[in-house]
Amino acid sequence: MKVKNIFVDGQIQPLGIDNLLPTFHWDFAEAEERGTIQTAYRILVSETRQNLAADIGEIWDTGLVRSNRNVGITYCGPTLQSRQRYYWKVQTWDQKQQQSESPISWWEMGLLCPEDWTSQWIGHSTQSIGSSSSAMPLFRQTFTVKKDIKKARVYICGLGHYELRLNGNKVGERVLDTGWTNYDKTCLYSVYDVTAQLQVHENVLGVLLGNGFYNVTGGRYTKFKNSFGLPKCRVQLEIEYKDGSFDTITSDREWMTSQGPITFSCIYGGEDYDARLEQDGWDKPGFTLHSKWQKATEVQAPLGKLSAQKHPPLKVMQTLKPVNVSEPLPHVFIIDFGQNFSGWVRIKVKGKRGETIKLSPGELLNKDGTVNQQASGAPYTFNYVLRGETIEVWEPRFSYYGFRFLQIEGAIPKELQDKSNEQAQLLDVHGQIIYPDIQKIGDFSSSNTLINQTHQLINWAMVSNMKSVLTDCPHREKLGWLEQVHLMGPSLMYNFSLQPLLEKIIADISDSQLDNGMIPTIAPEYVAFKKPWDIFRHSVSWGATYIIIPWRLYQIYGTTQILKQHYQGMKKYIDYLTAKADNFIIQDGLGDWYDVGKERPGFSQNTPVALPETAMLYHVVQLFQQIADLLGQREDSRYYQNTAKQIKQQFNDHFYHPNTHQYGTGSQTSQAMPLALGLVDKANQKHVFQHLVQDILKHDYHTTAGDIGFRFVLATLRQYGRSDIIYKMTQKTDHPSYGFQILNGATSLTEAWDGPVVGTSQNHFMLGHIEEWFYKGLAGITYELNPITGTTHITLAPYLEKELKRVSAQHRLVSGLMSVKWEWLSNTHFQLEVRIPVNCHCTVSLPAKSLQSVYEKAHSLQDISAIRIKGYENGRALFTLASGHYHFTAEV
Repeated sequence: MKVKNIFVDGQIQPLGIDNLLPTFHWDFAEAEERGTIQTAYRILVSETRQNLAADIGEIWDTGLVRSNRNVGITYCGPTLQSRQRYYWKVQTWDQKQQQSESPISWWEMGLLCPEDWTSQWIGHSTQSIGSSSSAMPLFRQTFTVKKDIKKARVYICGLGHYELRLNGNKVGERVLDTGWTNYDKTCLYSVYDVTAQLQVHENVLGVLLGNGFYNVTGGRYTKFKNSFGLPKCRVQLEIEYKDGSFDTITSDREWMTSQGPITFSCIYGGEDYDARLEQDGWDKPGFTLHSKWQKATEVQAPLGKLSAQKHPPLKVMQTLKPVNVSEPLPHVFIIDFGQNFSGWVRIKVKGKRGETIKLSPGELLNKDGTVNQQASGAPYTFNYVLRGETIEVWEPRFSYYGFRFLQIEGAIPKELQDKSNEQAQLLDVHGQIIYPDIQKIGDFSSSNTLINQTHQLINWAMVSNMKSVLTDCPHREKLGWLEQVHLMGPSLMYNFSLQPLLEKIIADISDSQLDNGMIPTIAPEYVAFKKPWDIFRHSVSWGATYIIIPWRLYQIYGTTQILKQHYQGMKKYIDYLTAKADNFIIQDGLGDWYDVGKERPGFSQNTPVALPETAMLYHVVQLFQQIADLLGQREDSRYYQNTAKQIKQQFNDHFYHPNTHQYGTGSQTSQAMPLALGLVDKANQKHVFQHLVQDILKHDYHTTAGDIGFRFVLATLRQYGRSDIIYKMTQKTDHPSYGFQILNGATSLTEAWDGPVVGTSQNHFMLGHIEEWFYKGLAGITYELNPITGTTHITLAPYLEKELKRVSAQHRLVSGLMSVKWEWLSNTHFQLEVRIPVNCHCTVSLPAKSLQSVYEKAHSLQDISAIRIKGYENGRALFTLASGHYHFTAEV
C-alpha cells in the first residue's frame, strides 16, 4: 500500500488558506495485492521539513490511530498562525501491518487577522464611477532589496479583477482573479510566492485593474448595471530575509498611479486596448515618472470581509487554432475555431499606428455569414488600437465571452493577405480557453459515436461555464443560477475535482441569503429580480443547492465541517420554506423550467409548478433531518422527520390520482420526481412507473421534461432497471434530443433542445444530465462514504446494452483510481475488467445466466478469496469485491 497524494482542504499544497481547522485526506496508488486496506494512520505536522524527516511532529502528532479512515480528518493541534508554512506527512499501515509513508508536503496559512493587513486600499482619484469608458488605472511602487531573501509573499485583492506585475513580468498564470462574490459580504484575496522573482537592488510592483462584476456600468451590452464602487486594490508584499529580518511593502498614498492602455472594461460588453497609451517599462526598475503619473488615493474599503480565495484559480487551460477563415463581406473576415468555448483570443498583428482592429465573437452566423450575437449579448467586442512600430501581441485581461466564431474588421488574416496590404495584417490568432485549474478525475468512452459526441458536447459546456461560480452561460448572463449546481453536480463531480469550488459556491449562497431565510435563485445575487419579474427570485429547486451540495460533499469527503458551518443557515431556509408553504404545498416558483411543450421553452408547460416545488421541499427537509441527526441535533432531527412525513402526506393528497395511478398531469416530470425522491407509496410505485414509461414511449423515446425534471426521469429509469429506454433516448436525432443538437452542428450543449438556432444560447450545461448516466448506468459506478468505517463503498452495476460493443470509464475516488471496462465477446458472452482502489469495498451486480457462468480469470467466483458471493436475483449475479484488479467473463 503506497500513499500517492495528500490533500489539505481538497487541495495539494495550498498557499494562503485561512481555515483554522483544515481537513486532511489522502489517496493511494494501485496495490498489487487484492484486499489491501488501511488499518491505521499517523499524521505529523511540523514547522520544519527536517523535523518531519526525523518523524517529529512538534505541531501536531496524532500518534498511531487504528482506523480505516483516509478522508475528513480535521486538524486538532495548536492554533495555526498567520503566514506560517506547515509541513506534514501521513504514515499508514495495511492489514499486514506494513507501513507506507507519503512524501513530505506542506500548506501555508494566509493573513488570519484584520491586524495582519497593514496596507491600505488605493484607487485612482479621477476615475468616474459611472463610466466604463474611462481608462483603467495602473499602479506602481518601487522598493529596494539589500539582503538575501529567504521568502517573499504578495497578498493582493484587486476589485473587480487585477493583474499583478513584478519587474516587468506578470506574476503567476491567474486570470480574472479574484473570484466573484457579494463584495458587500466577502472580498477574496490571493497569495503569490515571489521569492524567485525579486532581485537584490531596485524592484517594482505593478497592478492593473479591471471592472469585473465589482463595477458593471454599461457602455455596450450588459445584463444589468450595478456598482459596488470604483476599482481598487490592496497589496501587501512581505519579505523575510535570511538574516531573520523583515520588510513589508504596502499599498498606500505613496504608490503612483496613471491611466493605462485599457480604455474600456466591462464583464458583459468587452474590452478595448489602445497600444498607443502603453508606457514602456512602467512596471520595471528605471522607469522615469512623468506628468501622467500622480500619487494614488487611499479609498474607502469595500464592505466585505477579506477572506483567502480557496477555489482553484482561473487560467488559460487550452488553446484552439482556427479551422477555417472566410470573407463573407468585403473587409469582414470570419475565423472559425470549430468549437464553442469560453474565453478570449490572443492575436499577433502588424500595422500602422492608430489602426483599429474590431473583434466580435459569436456562437452563430447570420445568413450573410457574419457573426450573430442575438442570443449571447450584443454588442460585445474586443477592440485593439495599434501602436504601429513592430509586431504586436495582445489578449484581453478582464472580459471574456462564449463563442466559436470571431469576426475581424480592420485587419486581414494571413490566409487572405495576398488580396490587399492596405489594412493591418493579422499574423496569428488563437482561442484561449479559460476555466479553473482543476484536476480532471474522470473519463468515459464507448463504441457508440453518438454517445461519445454527447459526452464531449456536455463536457465542453461544463468547462465553458466553470469560472469562480458555475454560470448558466458564458456570455449573455454569466450568473450563478443555482439549480444546475446540484442537478448537474453528479455529472460534474464524475469528471472534475470540485470540492474547493463547491465550498466557495456554498459560501456565496450563505452571503446571498436574505434575513427571512430565503435563498435567491442566483448567488452571488448580482440581479435581484423585482416585480413583475420577482417570480425569478426564488424557487425551491434553486435554493435546494444549499442543502444538497454540502450533504454530497460529506458523502464523498467525509467532513462535517461544511455542515456545521452552514447548519443554522440551512435551518433558516427550511423554516422559510415551510412557513411559505400552503399546508406544506409550495404554490409558486419556476417549476420544471424549460420543459418541452407546444410553446417556446421557459416556464413549466407540462407539469404543475407546485409539484416539483413541493417534491424538492420534501427532499431537502429529508436531507436536513439527516444532517441534524448526524450533528447530534436530536430535537431538530425529530421535528424535521415529522415535517417530512406531513409534506409527503399532503403531497400525495394534493397530486396523486388513485383512479389513474398518476401524479399531477401525468407528465414525465410528474411521475419521475415522486418516484425518485421517495414520495410514492410502495403499493403504487409499479403503476406510477408504468405511466412514466408509457409517456416516454408515446413520445417515441423523447423526453418532455425540463431543467428540473429530466435528471429525475433518467434516475428513475435507471433505478427501476430500464436503462434500455435511456439508451434508445440517446440514439434519437430528431427534436428533442442530444443527437438533434449534434446533427445540426452544435459543439457544446445548447440552452434548449432546439439546438443551434438563433434565439437561444449555444453553451448551457443545465440539460446535460445524461452524463451522470454514462458513469452510473453504462459504467455502473456509484459510491458513497461509509460513515462508520470512513471508507468508500462502491456499487458496480453496469448496464450492458447489446447494441454497444464496449464501454470504458475511469474515475478517481478519494481513495484512488477506479476503472471499468466491459466488452461483448459474442451475443451471449462479455468480459469485464475492473479496478477497485485501495481502502474500498465494492458490491457487484452483473447480468449472468447463473452464478456458475461468471468467472474471474477462468476461476469460479467461490474459488477467489477476495470475492464473496451474495446470491443470484433477477438474472444478475451478486457478489462483493475487495480492492484490486479483476478480469471477469460471463455468459448471459
